[in-house]
This record gives sequence, structure tokens and C-alpha cells, in this order.
Amino acid sequence: MDEISEMSGSMQVKLLRVLQEKQFYSLGGEKPTDVDVRILTASNKNLEDEVKRGEFREDLFYRIYVIPIRLPPLRERREDIPLLVDHFIKKFARKVKKEIKGISTSALQKLLSYSWPGNVRELENTIEYAAAMTTGDVIVEDLILQSRTIQESKVNSLKEAKNQFEVNYISNLLLLTRGNVSKAAKLAGKYRSDFYDLLKKHDLNPSDFKRTKQGV
Repeated sequence: MDEISEMSGSMQVKLLRVLQEKQFYSLGGEKPTDVDVRILTASNKNLEDEVKRGEFREDLFYRIYVIPIRLPPLRERREDIPLLVDHFIKKFARKVKKEIKGISTSALQKLLSYSWPGNVRELENTIEYAAAMTTGDVIVEDLILQSRTIQESKVNSLKEAKNQFEVNYISNLLLLTRGNVSKAAKLAGKYRSDFYDLLKKHDLNPSDFKRTKQGV
């Protein structure tokens, strides 16, 4: 159930009854139907806050809040952006029947610098537009986020900014070298062992970049 926080109060009551009694009446039915299901729900709102505001039933909340899984927003996992971009380029290249080899470095950097309030769906729409509009085999910067303001939503601490820069910088190097650690370390002016320490520090796996195609 997607966006369960948007469920009306009457529907919350009905769902709670199903979960408690493990029965429901079909529309127009006179006999209850037994049901044994597991429910997976998603919400872009904090349900605990919604309970405090009286927008979500507390009893239903505790029925569904058994194994919580937090998915961080895209702006907190920018190292995933190159991999998602590669996936979406392949997907939409097939859809528009174009031979698109990849994305330019400047275009990728623009994507890495954006705050992504719409998360992965916004990134997917951005790449779909670029794939439809490109006239070449590489997506260029001019086709990326034309109407958006590229700025961070908050000012990070110096430590946070340094860590984020390292993640973006190393990701770009691995993209350019297609996961070749020796070449990436050479471009960075680092010893191979020191570069591996940076990979470990930021939990980056070179093999994730081996199949990613990068334009020039």
C-alpha cells in the first residue's frame, strides 16, 4: 500500500478491522471472507508525527509498524546517482529507439549537485526527457534540469561537505575509468592503497561502476 498516510479515516477503520479480525465483507456480500495476508506499506510522511497530529490512527499505526525500513532520500545517497542514470539511459534509449552511449561529465556533475526533492522519480523523469530530446549519442548538460535551480537545500558542515565532495569525486573517477581502481588512483594522484582506503571509508564498490558507460 503506497502512501498509506493519505488514507481517509474511514478507510483506516476498515483496514484496521481486517488486520484485527482477519475477515472482510466483499461489496454486496453477506458472509465474511477469511483472509491471511502480510501488508507492506509505504509513506513519504513520518507516521509517528501524523499520529500525534491526529491524522493517523494510533491503533492502526502499531498494527503496521512492525518492521520499519527507512529509505533515505536521493540527496543523502548521491553515490547511487551514476548507477541510476546508467540504468535509466539504457531503459529510455530502448524506448525512444536511439543509440545513446552515456552522459557527459558536466551533465553528470549537474545531476550530482542537485538536491532532488522528487527523489528517484524526478531523476527518472529528467533522464527520460533528456533521452527523448537528445540528437547525439551522449546526453549533454544543456538537456539536464533546464528549469531547476541547482543548489543545496541546506548548508552542510565542513566535514559533511568534504565527505560529500569525496564521494562525488571518487564516483566520477570510477565512472570515467569504468571501475578500474589503478587508473582512478592515478587520476587522483593517490597511491592505490590510499585510494582503496577512501573506497572503504565511503562504502563504494568499484565493481558497481564497471558496466557504466560514460560519455566524453
